[in-house]
Amino acid sequence: MKITLLGTGDTTGVPVIGCHCPTCTDAYSNDKNKRTRFSILVESDAGKILIDTSPDMKWQLIANDVSGVDGVIWTHGHYDHFAGFPEFYRVQKKVDVYGVPETLDYIMDYFHFLKPRRHDVQLYEPFELIGLTFVLFEVNHLPIKKAVGVMVCEGEKKVVITGDTNKDVPQKSMDLIHKPDLLVVDAIVPPSITSIKKHMNAIQALDFSEKIKAKKVVFVHMSHFFKPHDEESKNYPLGYDGMKFDI
Repeated sequence: MKITLLGTGDTTGVPVIGCHCPTCTDAYSNDKNKRTRFSILVESDAGKILIDTSPDMKWQLIANDVSGVDGVIWTHGHYDHFAGFPEFYRVQKKVDVYGVPETLDYIMDYFHFLKPRRHDVQLYEPFELIGLTFVLFEVNHLPIKKAVGVMVCEGEKKVVITGDTNKDVPQKSMDLIHKPDLLVVDAIVPPSITSIKKHMNAIQALDFSEKIKAKKVVFVHMSHFFKPHDEESKNYPLGYDGMKFDI
């Protein structure tokens, strides 16, 4: 299985409009600081699945030479995680979409004119796509009532994508995602920023990875509050747009 980080930014992405902080300024010349909104591509020999559909979806697909997918999994109904789905319009129709009922109710109402093929998924119940096993597990991203993360398995190999969450993930989920080969974890700010409660900061994300004994960890959903990539990557395992993992 191959994992590609299509977008590693938070809601605003980096650079932020009108911001001239060091990280945003650096983003104009350093592609590793240019963070589009969150999406992940999961691939096997049998096909491609998107985890979330960023508002920057068009350019993510073009940059990674993706002309079609076999399905979309949505983690929750926040704009920065689903609003790019119309980029499939007139390119690919009858797209299969997966998620918990509450998420699909919200997003399908928003995109009713596109007529995607809906597949309701229950928490903790495995389902098969492109020869891989997927499981949606509960996380904590208030005020969303049922935000989920995604676990992807191929044989003994396991990838865990937390989606948006704070550190208070239910124990049932923690038990399920134990010892992943790769953890793709929400880490929105450095620990010096204390005002954000819906997400994990960098230290909380590292603590989380240690609790579940992740073999490898990479940060996503990062804001411009981190120092420029070349400097901050000495301190934390920062992801970047287009980063690939073969598991």
